[in-house]
Amino acid sequence: MSGPNSEYDPVQVTPLDEEHVNAMREEALAAIAAATDLEALKRVRAEHAGDRSPIALANREIGALPPQARKDAGQRVGQARGLINQALAQRQAELEIEAEARMLVEETVDVTLPWDRATQGARHPITTLSERIADVFVAMGWEVAEGPLVEAEWLNFDALNLGPDHPARTMQDTFWADPPEDHLVLRTHTSPVQARTMLTREPPIYVVCPGRVFRTDEYDATHSPMFHQVEGLVIDEGISMAHLKGTLDHFAESIFGPGIDTRFRPSYFPFTEPSAEVDLRCFVCRGLSPAVDDCRTCKGEGWIEWGGCGVVNPRVLTACGVDSDRYTGFAFGMGIDRTLMFRHGVADMRDMFEGDVRFSTAFGSEL
Repeated sequence: MSGPNSEYDPVQVTPLDEEHVNAMREEALAAIAAATDLEALKRVRAEHAGDRSPIALANREIGALPPQARKDAGQRVGQARGLINQALAQRQAELEIEAEARMLVEETVDVTLPWDRATQGARHPITTLSERIADVFVAMGWEVAEGPLVEAEWLNFDALNLGPDHPARTMQDTFWADPPEDHLVLRTHTSPVQARTMLTREPPIYVVCPGRVFRTDEYDATHSPMFHQVEGLVIDEGISMAHLKGTLDHFAESIFGPGIDTRFRPSYFPFTEPSAEVDLRCFVCRGLSPAVDDCRTCKGEGWIEWGGCGVVNPRVLTACGVDSDRYTGFAFGMGIDRTLMFRHGVADMRDMFEGDVRFSTAFGSEL
């Protein structure tokens, strides 16, 4: 850019003569009027009003003029720039109004449409059944006890009279935690909760213990490496098998309906003596099989295997610090998953653990 020249006539400088300035102004005004949206107007602004636009470059030439010539050139260019900026502002406002009107049409929300089209969650039937079982025993004055899923070997086995050579301790039956020297397992039953309760409370004890347990079972229609149990424990003076039978009959009737009772079959468990398998009267044929030969639930037996029970072994009482000469007790354990399968006709246990909300919604909500 050249310096001031007193002999320089600005009228003869092409970017500053009136005709050229008018042409730049008209070209800019035409481009502004032709802009159809805000993005196009942004490009027009840069081309005709930006730092590298013709009118801006012409404005820079004013400084090179002699002092007496700057006034006319400055007024001419300034008026043109003012008209261009005014047209830009006016067109900006017009396009913003048009954009808002178009947005209201294109993005209209129909508030009358259904609001619940998104899939809703549901409480899992295992959860609701566990709570229902707990409520049955809380209503009888029992307490709900809980314990950790990762349990000490001693509480899971030794305190319950399962000796060092018991097959349940093998890797084929139990999930052991690393490192082995910590002697920790994923609990194989909820019985350690009973041991913890006896170690921390003074009799009388009436507790029910629902929760998850783990065993190295195959994952198929009737088995899972993770499942749910509920166990009950009573420690008091003068407790007998008769109290156990009455408790389980009430439990069965509360879950499966009036007229359902239980029967005992002799069995063996290390932590109870005597021990028994608990059979549930078929709630479909009401125990009328084999007269009702087509009962698919009990397969003509009239009874359904439900769980195990017995009088607490005195060795378990002694190991947990309870005076076995003064106190006796009973314990029982049932599978919550198995109870759910019986109660609602679930054919495949895997349906409970696949996470498909359609399975849970079919059961509704139990409060």
